[in-house]
Amino acid sequence: MYKRILMPLDGSPIAEQALPYAIAQAERFQAELVLLKVLTPLAESRSLPIRAVRKAQEITRGLAHDYLDRIATEIQGHDIQVRVVTIEGQPHVQIIRLAEEEQVDLIVICTRGHSGFSRWLMGSVADRVARGVNIPVLLVRAQKEGS
Repeated sequence: MYKRILMPLDGSPIAEQALPYAIAQAERFQAELVLLKVLTPLAESRSLPIRAVRKAQEITRGLAHDYLDRIATEIQGHDIQVRVVTIEGQPHVQIIRLAEEEQVDLIVICTRGHSGFSRWLMGSVADRVARGVNIPVLLVRAQKEGS
């Protein structure tokens, strides 16, 4: 049923709580698992040299790729085909764009469980993604640490 599953990660333990669900679906359907880290572009400042901004961007990309590679290595023990992708931009926009470009069949994403005013004020990447795609989205509600 699913050939390609997208798992956005932001580097937090909360986002990683959805990994077991993505792995289970990938195993069940023998699907490729695409791990995605969206990097927020660094604003170019008139007070910072352009080289410093570019160097910081390069370091950030490297750290993000290392993070995803570590997760991918752990997942490969499950005999799943895993690919890592890092891109820059607004998270929800880039997740939706990549899902369309890669013809993803399922997105697995963790939601922090905000509701009411907090959700309205901060917005929700998971909510925006779920509303912005025409494919199934598995929303995993984050558990508080120690729960």
